[in-house]
Amino acid sequence: MENFKERLKAIEEETAHLNIANTVRHLCARFPEKVCFSTSFGKEDQALSHIIFNERLPVKTFTLDTGRLFQETYDVMDETRERYGKQIDIYFPDQDKVEAMVNKKGPNSFYRSVENRKECCHIRKVEPLQRALKGNIIWITGLMGDQSEFRKQLPTFEYDANFKVIKYNPLINWQRDYLENFIEEHQIPVNKLHEKGFVSIGCKPCTRAIKPGEDYRAGRWWWEESKKECGLHLTRTNNS
Repeated sequence: MENFKERLKAIEEETAHLNIANTVRHLCARFPEKVCFSTSFGKEDQALSHIIFNERLPVKTFTLDTGRLFQETYDVMDETRERYGKQIDIYFPDQDKVEAMVNKKGPNSFYRSVENRKECCHIRKVEPLQRALKGNIIWITGLMGDQSEFRKQLPTFEYDANFKVIKYNPLINWQRDYLENFIEEHQIPVNKLHEKGFVSIGCKPCTRAIKPGEDYRAGRWWWEESKKECGLHLTRTNNS
């Protein structure tokens, strides 16, 4: 981890006055073929996809297909691929592990306990992410501070001890209005579910539209009272 701490400090200093595109360009030059971006095709990720693809930045872009996504998510995935003509790698969960879980506990086990839900998230999302991040040094995310109290505390750069990478959160200080204006200005494809009150979109059985005044993450695992995270973004260990 010490090596990552030293890299983290150097990166923060080197990119302090750069915009997002130039920061990513610098990271790609500093760590050739070791910079990746994960997208779930929400508005935040779509804004970053536009910057990366429009600037022709050599970033490996990938998504996680859990096997339980909305059709609207596949639609915007297709639209994005066609609009920019760029490769988006798709990572699926391990077939044997999914079959074992569903055969043992049924297709809706995640509704019955937090433990079951976390097991499903781990198999369908965390393990594929581990494979996607393997060999990379920089992981670009679309996290924004207004998405949750936990995410509000995140810095622009952090060391992720779970996945042993440096995370770059370029939108962490963006305001929601700025994001909306950026998308409108550049006519960026967005998921049609956003028009129906879905703000944070994940797996179909685990996502609902939010009601006026509800928290941004209220529609995720809506039957639980626990922290609305699936295991992809959990720790803050970069400055410890």
